[in-house]
Amino acid sequence: MDELPIGRRVAYWRGRRKMSQQVFADRLGKSKSWVDKVERGVRRLDKFSVVYDIADVLQVDVTLLLGKEVERKPEAQNCIDQVEVEEIRAALERYDQMSAFFQAVPHSPPLPEMRKAVSHAWLTYQHAKYGVLARALPKLLRDAQAADSAHANSDEASHAAHLLGQVYQIASSALRKVGEHELSWLAADRSIAVSQRAGDQLLAGLASYRVGSALLALGRVRPSLEVNVNIANRLAPIGPERPKAEQLSVYGMLLLNGAMAAARIGDTATVRDLICGAEQASLELGGDFNYYWTSFGPTNVQLHRCATAVDLGDGRLAVETHLSMDKTGFQAMLPERRAHHYLDIARGYTQIGDVEKAGEMLLEGDRLAPSEIRCRPLAHEVLSDVLRRTRGTPPAPIAELAEQMGVGV
Repeated sequence: MDELPIGRRVAYWRGRRKMSQQVFADRLGKSKSWVDKVERGVRRLDKFSVVYDIADVLQVDVTLLLGKEVERKPEAQNCIDQVEVEEIRAALERYDQMSAFFQAVPHSPPLPEMRKAVSHAWLTYQHAKYGVLARALPKLLRDAQAADSAHANSDEASHAAHLLGQVYQIASSALRKVGEHELSWLAADRSIAVSQRAGDQLLAGLASYRVGSALLALGRVRPSLEVNVNIANRLAPIGPERPKAEQLSVYGMLLLNGAMAAARIGDTATVRDLICGAEQASLELGGDFNYYWTSFGPTNVQLHRCATAVDLGDGRLAVETHLSMDKTGFQAMLPERRAHHYLDIARGYTQIGDVEKAGEMLLEGDRLAPSEIRCRPLAHEVLSDVLRRTRGTPPAPIAELAEQMGVGV
């Protein structure tokens, strides 16, 4: 799209936003005729102030209008590409709550409609449909921000804040998957502030989990360990009363995330302690559940045993743990969790020199949730390693996957 004149780019993004020329013109304070002439190239856009106004209405970075857009790759159609990253970035850079202090709050969808959209986004993420999610996230972010502003002084304020906090967490998780770690941290940090306004300790705890994940991805391992353990300690079930299932789930996930950070610095003792604490919580919970979208339970604890073993360099332990897992519990896990696990076990097999089994694990993950394998930089690294260490010609399915992912030896 780089070669298109700016008017055509304006028309393209207006179409992406599903705005008519009249609606677009009204929001710009221009006539429909003016918009039509700009899009056809009859009228030039020679004032930067007008270009910036257009970018603001279309909710895109101005560089996209000026022809700096990164070309979409066909193989990335089910992933989050740079166009969608920039749209999400633009949504995260909005400060609607501050704007609402000075002017009327923009229209927002009804909260029941928002709840359905947020639940659908969570399920889309947990089924690893990252391309679908990426195309929905910018609008969902804007709608949730508008709803939060619109209900700021009403009885529904905490409910609107809760929904926005969830949307920030969904965005953080999706961005981290595709390597946008700084943006992932920003979204998670926003969720902490919003979750506090929502008055929900567990949502704030999960926001801390997302912050810990983003910090870990950024290589900030010790801060990641600290934030997970500190918040887990505050949510720890104590006292004679039986803890709620939701509390056990969030508490357990914080411990597991802390274990991942501890593994990254080779702290085997801390990994063991945190995994054991999470295992105890999962036994109290009594099974695998998806409270607060955590997928927490005994099976997820086992998945993290494998993942931490891999990060500690003990591929053999990871593979042995994988082979001894409860197959029924594993099959009941959502696709994102299972495909993520196959990627971890592929890494484990490479550590013990079995590149053939590593390739099989990548193929299993790809069959289950293609985006979890094809969209993640880590999976590209593992596949490249498998290809490099394969003697002779790689098996046809691996060669085909490599071609589709654009991975060479």
